[in-house]
Amino acid sequence: MLYRFGAYQLDTDKIELRSGDERVALEPQVFALLTLLVENRERLVSRDEIVEKIWDGRYISEAAVSSCVKSARRAVGDDGTAQRLIRTVHGRGFRFVAEVAPAAAPVAARADSDPAPLPDSQTGKPSIAVLPFRLLGQTETHGAIAEAIPHELIFALSRLRWLFVIARGSSFRFRPSETDVATVGELLRARYCLTGAVEIFGKSITIAVELTDTRDGGIVWAERFSSSIDEVHEIRARIVANIVSALEVYIPLNEARIAETAVPENLDTWAAYHLGLQRMHRFNKQDNLAAIRLFESAIAKEPGFARAHAGLSFTRFQNAFQRLTDDTAAEIAAARAAAERAIELDPLDPFANFTMGRSYWLTGDLEGSLSWLERSISLSPNYAQGFYAKAWTDTFLGRGGEGRAQVDTAISLSPLDPFLYAMQSIRGLTYAIDGDFVNGALWAERGARAPGAHYLIAMIAAAVRGMAGDGDKAKAWAAKTLGRRPEANVEAFFRAFPVADDSLRRDLGDALIRCGFPQN
Repeated sequence: MLYRFGAYQLDTDKIELRSGDERVALEPQVFALLTLLVENRERLVSRDEIVEKIWDGRYISEAAVSSCVKSARRAVGDDGTAQRLIRTVHGRGFRFVAEVAPAAAPVAARADSDPAPLPDSQTGKPSIAVLPFRLLGQTETHGAIAEAIPHELIFALSRLRWLFVIARGSSFRFRPSETDVATVGELLRARYCLTGAVEIFGKSITIAVELTDTRDGGIVWAERFSSSIDEVHEIRARIVANIVSALEVYIPLNEARIAETAVPENLDTWAAYHLGLQRMHRFNKQDNLAAIRLFESAIAKEPGFARAHAGLSFTRFQNAFQRLTDDTAAEIAAARAAAERAIELDPLDPFANFTMGRSYWLTGDLEGSLSWLERSISLSPNYAQGFYAKAWTDTFLGRGGEGRAQVDTAISLSPLDPFLYAMQSIRGLTYAIDGDFVNGALWAERGARAPGAHYLIAMIAAAVRGMAGDGDKAKAWAAKTLGRRPEANVEAFFRAFPVADDSLRRDLGDALIRCGFPQN
């Protein structure tokens, strides 16, 4: 859509704001905020809604929201005193009050040599086109990076078995100067488009990237990376790793959001799968059951869909791990069988190897788990969950330093991961193994307080506090845990966490008993 107000035009297809013929430079979040206010001009938009839709619900200070609103006002010639376009309703939110004339945006010119439309060979899986980045500033020396990073991204993303990646030969036919993502989506049959800009000024380099849904032009995710130009090769590798990890989080989240609007009977295979992913990461009995049904629906529609079998293994693991059903033995067997089927269908899928490795936890075979988890990482070096699961396994074997290195990699690759609470918890346990109880308690409690943390994570916080000799705080965590799950006990803790190192197992068990947990 093209929205006109006063001398300004807001083009949601091109993701740009113009004043007459001049393009107004906007940060991605400022553009997203302005679009949110304009598209919802008939009502008040609360601060909570702004945080949820612009920052994906992350914790954002009031000052950051106010700064974003101030930038949006400045971009359209408004200010906090006049409030001619963006009005503040104190204590509640903001509303766009200027007269707006919406219209269909004109179709942008095609790429310099129009690619022929591709056959629709994606069978429903998410697809992405990575375009060459725009190059700004001093381009003489390092100009090649604007194509080098997208090229490396295409290579890295192609290792994600669940994502259909448009080849470089097709996506690089589009020039970055006048990119219309709707046209990219139409011609390349790409559901997502990754674009970027490289700015080089003096000794500094900044790389900004945006992931756009070509179906509606909405920005799904955006980020900026800055560094010294002397570290260009180091930052290049870090950027590629971080972008791949972010896409593993944000594309499934966006697919689930879209699938939620569909009538359940009409969900296709991939929509059912992505809704299942969303439900399984809520870690409770009701949502886990819903995830099982969604994965089973996906398998019924496409029996050879390896990732759906891996998702089913994940949910069965959760049933056994958290004792969400009475027949734990059946869930253990089902988790292993579903993982084996996923491996049989696609032995190169990192998620399938991850679920196979975790299924070995349920039988206490940590050494058997390691080979599958290491394989998941080798298949996808940016697979945060593989590093996360290996961190637990190394730690249970008494290798605190190795476990911490693995979990640090996982957190750096996926700082907003659904497992973040567990990553923080295991980081605390690795410190406790090494005798650093100050950091151990800090990280264990951080994990236990995080959204989504289950009762076993709170037991780790209690145990680490107990190992540190802080009996009062350990008992406080134990009381919270038992209030939440009265049946929690030491035996259940070790059924879930098969600690193989005798010294660690003894220290954890003693600490849990001292703070009030029954033996069985």
